[in-house]
Amino acid sequence: MPWYTFEPSWEPFRDLDQLRREMDRLWEQAIGPERYRRRVGVFPLLNISEDKENFYVRAELAGVHPEDIEITLEDCKLRLRGERKIPTEEKVVGYHRREREAGSFRRVIRLPERLDAAKVEAAFKNGILTVTLEKPEEVKPKQITVKSV
Repeated sequence: MPWYTFEPSWEPFRDLDQLRREMDRLWEQAIGPERYRRRVGVFPLLNISEDKENFYVRAELAGVHPEDIEITLEDCKLRLRGERKIPTEEKVVGYHRREREAGSFRRVIRLPERLDAAKVEAAFKNGILTVTLEKPEEVKPKQITVKSV
């Protein structure tokens, strides 16, 4: 057995998102796309990324007002809750296609580490919510100096 180990780059968020998309596809095949979308509700699409200093959660929330968004951080879970309100038509109309739904949404994102809620920032611009979560010092990469002996 070699003295070193190779750790493959595992991206849990990407793998979980791929699993969710596959489950969505299976449910749509089983009960039909129109019935499945109505049961799912309004869920914003998310991108989750990281760099050396922070995790970033970006949610697509077109049509949602910032005052209708609630963000909480507890243990290793970030919760996004809110409501998209679409004005009702003043007269009776017949839709040819209706994909934008109104209603409440809730997303729970499990993070790999416990984070300090005091170091979380949220910004809302052009329908995109960006939540920046600072990593704790103990998990940030450290530069190690090689000493000559």
